[in-house]
Amino acid sequence: MPDTARPKVEKISIALTQDMAAMVREAVDSGEFASSSEVVRDALRDWKSKRTERELRLAELRQMIADGHASGYVEWTGAADIIARAREKAGLPPRDSD
Repeated sequence: MPDTARPKVEKISIALTQDMAAMVREAVDSGEFASSSEVVRDALRDWKSKRTERELRLAELRQMIADGHASGYVEWTGAADIIARAREKAGLPPRDSD
């Protein structure tokens, strides 16, 4: 019966700067990781997670832009008007004019 719980492992060779290699060795020497392969796998999982998060945020921003375009044209009344409406919506008193 084949073991389907463990993913197949492929051995590859990578080149690192001296500083990066020292960081990997330090992580293993400190006991934080059992091997340099574990350090690299952890870094790749983190990278994958960050990429996925970035893609989700970009999709949200794209949707917000599309929603904005679809909402129609709004005449620009100036930043002061926007700030005044935001303060009113937040329940804050109007700012004094200088």
